[in-house]
Amino acid sequence: MLNIAALFITVTALFSWFNYRFLRLPATIGVMVVALVMSLALIALDHLGFTYVTDLTEQWLGSINFNALLMDGMLSFLLFAGALHVDIDKLKRYRYSIGFLASVGVVVSTLAIGSAAWWLFATFNIHVPYLYCLVFGALISPTDPIAVLGIMQSAGAPEDMEVKIVGESLFNDGVAVVVFTLLAGAATAGEQLTATHSLMLFGEEAGGGLLLGMVMGYIAYRMMKSIDQYQVEVLISLALVLGGYALATWLAVSGPIAMVIAGLFIGNRGREHAMSENTRRYVDGFWELIDEILNAVLFVLIGLELLLIPFEWSYLMVAGPLILIILSVRLVTIGLPMMVMRRWVDYRRGTTRVLTWGGLRGGISVALALGLPDSEYREPVVMITYIIVLFSILVQGLTIGKLVSHVVPGVDPSSADSKHH
Repeated sequence: MLNIAALFITVTALFSWFNYRFLRLPATIGVMVVALVMSLALIALDHLGFTYVTDLTEQWLGSINFNALLMDGMLSFLLFAGALHVDIDKLKRYRYSIGFLASVGVVVSTLAIGSAAWWLFATFNIHVPYLYCLVFGALISPTDPIAVLGIMQSAGAPEDMEVKIVGESLFNDGVAVVVFTLLAGAATAGEQLTATHSLMLFGEEAGGGLLLGMVMGYIAYRMMKSIDQYQVEVLISLALVLGGYALATWLAVSGPIAMVIAGLFIGNRGREHAMSENTRRYVDGFWELIDEILNAVLFVLIGLELLLIPFEWSYLMVAGPLILIILSVRLVTIGLPMMVMRRWVDYRRGTTRVLTWGGLRGGISVALALGLPDSEYREPVVMITYIIVLFSILVQGLTIGKLVSHVVPGVDPSSADSKHH
């Protein structure tokens, strides 16, 4: 395990250096582009008969459980680090629209995308049951906070737009994981799917995660407030994430939601009342560094996963229309509540377009797909998820800055990019 970690950090460092030195793309996108090009080069060498390096790389990647690495390891750090820098007072202003998108929006999106996928699979003679298509709808519906956080900042989005989409993405993945768990259990293990059981499980996981996050955040806050020693306070925040996520898993409540709530608590109340200026500087620096490193590692892994995912042209024919359907569903689920809320909350012109195009899918969708048990239906779901995620990060991620500068006069995305290099 140590050798794998050492190799992976070394590869990530080399790819990050190459991107910063030559490509100058946003950090997360840049390392993924380098990893994708490397994967394509290895595939080409394999077809030419040079199989040794490709086999070695595939063996190395095959020893890594992407689902466990992200969902049980990296996700807790990334969500806490993201929530740590969100202003809760600004988040409250959009609480109703964020709450709608992170709950009803996820369910509506799951049903709409799952139904469309079922029809497209049937059209191209790919047999996938309807319930399994709903599983696909659940794993592809949430916007990924890991992808959104870095790329929206790099795009130079105005603060009100950034707070809304980041707030939504931080919460909706926790809800989507619960919906995915329900549907995947029914599709793969034959578990009974009833409204009562679903609501009870959702209440236990989401409500339990929220309560646990508040309790742990408060305990960590009181400990930090009682001392002024930045080394110990950084260690407390690290223990909060590692121990808190492990406790959430043991209690069978939502770890992602617990981490978001704890991060918001420490990042707002803790920052204001429990940390000295010196401690704030070290805590912020530590978690920004953790965030940058893990993001780079994650996106390198996404790029290299191309080597392990089987490809068929029919999957591309399904993924193309699904991308348009996913964007259309997001436009509706964002546009309708904003039309209703506009009488109480002022939204900047162009917000609907930016939030629709900025709703990126990322590593969480890939991890959930790869976590599905082996079956004849797993391969098309994994490959189509991967194609959609690549489109989302490469096309939407690289063009969101231009859209922001178009709808918000005076924004220069290139200056934002330079700040994050």
